[in-house]
Amino acid sequence: MADDLRFLVGIDGGGTSCRARLCDQNGRILAEAKTGSANILLGAEVAMASIQDAIATAASQAGLTEADFSHMAVGLALAGAEHRKAWYDFMAQPHPYGRLVLNTDGYGACLGAWNGQDGAIFIAGTGSVGILRRGKEITVLGGREFPISDQGSGAIMGLRLIQQVLLSVDGIVPQTELVHHVLAHFDHDIDAIVEWSKTARPCDYGQFSPQIFQLSAQNDSLAVALLQQTAADIEMWLNALLTRGAEQVCLMGGIGERIAPWLTPAIQRRLAAPQGDAMDGAILIAQGDHNLYPL
Repeated sequence: MADDLRFLVGIDGGGTSCRARLCDQNGRILAEAKTGSANILLGAEVAMASIQDAIATAASQAGLTEADFSHMAVGLALAGAEHRKAWYDFMAQPHPYGRLVLNTDGYGACLGAWNGQDGAIFIAGTGSVGILRRGKEITVLGGREFPISDQGSGAIMGLRLIQQVLLSVDGIVPQTELVHHVLAHFDHDIDAIVEWSKTARPCDYGQFSPQIFQLSAQNDSLAVALLQQTAADIEMWLNALLTRGAEQVCLMGGIGERIAPWLTPAIQRRLAAPQGDAMDGAILIAQGDHNLYPL
């Protein structure tokens, strides 16, 4: 790291939160902070404000001041950074830091999972995406957002759940305990489900995932079927990454961390435990040449 850059800052930013980790030049953690949204598709200025707030908060906790900002190398792993115009709009903004490097949150997660080495990950959370990194060559599979992509995610699983609930109301499929749970959530008002669906976000559909996992342990037939379908979707993505040249894949995200027992033994043998997370990857972004697009 350059002599005038004495601090490393890693930022993991998405649609709901922005996490900052402040380290010394040896990677020792000095402070961490969390603020609001840092998805650059929701606005470059909004994301920058969240990032600067998180860095200022972490710096204050570490006993640093604004005078230290110019000595910080900041690595950003941000949602939305894959969109070229959004990337350039964000990077065109003024900032007080000594160095600013921007890549995607998925890239940061892949770097962290493999400790900076080449490797593959599949993130199955509210959404889903697969990433294979081989040097400068990055292969991204899926991740085109709900509802047209994101198979294997909590959002798609929740969408399928709502569809099955409505079919059960029409007497086409059985009503299970999981169906009763969803109907109770909407006060047994089908019109309320329809109205809700008009503005429901991926996270709104994904909110039912914990109950699906819980009731699958009680052999609820719908919960089991939904997890089997989700596992099949995830296995499709994992096989695609393996076909592209991945030796092993780190399975990450709230769904990914719980789905392994539902996968076939052959696929389970190709899974690897992540060595770190997106925050670790963001620190690596700060240290290296990881800008997604040329400045």
